[in-house]
Amino acid sequence: MVPVFNASLHQYNTFGLHAKAKVFVEARSVKDLIEILEAKEWKSLPRFILGGGSNVLLTGDISALVIHNRIDGIVETAADEEHVRLHVGAGEMWHDFVMYCVSKEYAGVENLSLIPGTVGAAPMQNIGAYGMEVKNVIETVEAIEMETGDLRIFSNQECQFGYRESIFKKELKGKYIITGVNFVLNKIPQYHIEYGDISKTLEEHGVKELSLRAVSNAVISIRRSKLPDPAQIGNAGSFFKNPEISLGDYERIKSKYPEIPGYPTDLGVKVPAGWLIEKSGWKGYREGQVGVHTRQALVLVNYGGGTGDQIRMLSQKIQDSVESKFEIRLTPEVNLV
Repeated sequence: MVPVFNASLHQYNTFGLHAKAKVFVEARSVKDLIEILEAKEWKSLPRFILGGGSNVLLTGDISALVIHNRIDGIVETAADEEHVRLHVGAGEMWHDFVMYCVSKEYAGVENLSLIPGTVGAAPMQNIGAYGMEVKNVIETVEAIEMETGDLRIFSNQECQFGYRESIFKKELKGKYIITGVNFVLNKIPQYHIEYGDISKTLEEHGVKELSLRAVSNAVISIRRSKLPDPAQIGNAGSFFKNPEISLGDYERIKSKYPEIPGYPTDLGVKVPAGWLIEKSGWKGYREGQVGVHTRQALVLVNYGGGTGDQIRMLSQKIQDSVESKFEIRLTPEVNLV
């Protein structure tokens, strides 16, 4: 819990940006966290919580107390013949948690393999992939109110989960620090392999009998083929949300672009943002040390030496371009700071 002043955040964000924190401190337990929040020498500073740094764009230095959440641990709190309950520290790496569940044959998160970031970020973003969203396996979320240091337990309903949304990104943004998440997983798996290329990949892998490990391996294989490794090229995965538009707007666009993909929802049609960006001519575009990935137009990249502000400006150009062409304004999935 030793503070570092004017600390580099280069290794704490997957874009690999060279932003700095006025004060940087790690919290490895709830006790650490409360002591940090109560410390008089930092009371005047705003607080900024940093987990895995996989869904954040640092557009400049952070003139704040940056708290790096390292609260880890996985504890099985209850079980019966069909379900198991797990308490997981917010600083635990998400993929490590998924691998734990797969190894124990606890079902419900296998389709979310290889998503970067921490367990604490999972409910904040309501992460999802290949037909699964984390809201479906979360029972409660434990968080500390930064102003008072009080612990509050949020029920699934109180989290107000939506598409890549939660109460922690809306009215409670910046007010709470998630310390732990309580999950309910299944001992009897229900496989979801109808999304994306999972079935095709399972066939390519020669899988004859389904298992959580086989599904997880298929998802990992697909993600590695489509998304760049942040260790090789700085990125935060999908930069924009897939927009949901009305059926009327979808039909309007489809009359001009018959090949546009769309997925029906309760409110209309969800359109892949990557398709819109690619059709607007941005795939593979490069501007100095930043650009749009050559294989996946949804991913903005830092080739090395780029700045967060350059990526922000590029993202705005893409938003303007897509809106001009399709009358759809893309919304960032990544948090701009």
